Amino acid sequence: MNYAIVIIVFILDQLSKVLALKYLAPVGSIPIIKNIFHLTYVENRGAAFGILQNQKLLFIVFALLVLSSIWFYAHNNKPDKIMVYGLSLVAGGALGNLADRIRLGFVVDYFHIVNFPVFNIADFAVVIGIILISIFILKYD
Repeated sequence: MNYAIVIIVFILDQLSKVLALKYLAPVGSIPIIKNIFHLTYVENRGAAFGILQNQKLLFIVFALLVLSSIWFYAHNNKPDKIMVYGLSLVAGGALGNLADRIRLGFVVDYFHIVNFPVFNIADFAVVIGIILISIFILKYD
């Protein structure tokens, strides 16, 4: 696992969420490109697309299982670079959203592409990480 990637994703995610809480929460939404891309403050108490609302303990346990599985896999195998990057992005994103759930009781989301769910840096890292892991699996399996 590449711990530098994990730490960078985590720090960028948490810093952006602090800024969203401080500056975006009071105003709600700021159009960057009108009707296309906005910064919109959302407190997500569910999972992707807001499913399973108010299941904080479930999400904390799931994140810890994911993180421990990533750590176990990375330390018991010699994964390819694509897999290392993918696992590191997923771990950094999972840590970012886990920190929110523990600290705040919800995940702060703020990137809003119109007609698409609001997301954050951690979510973006997880998606890119899963794409990289999928590429690895398709390439080698």
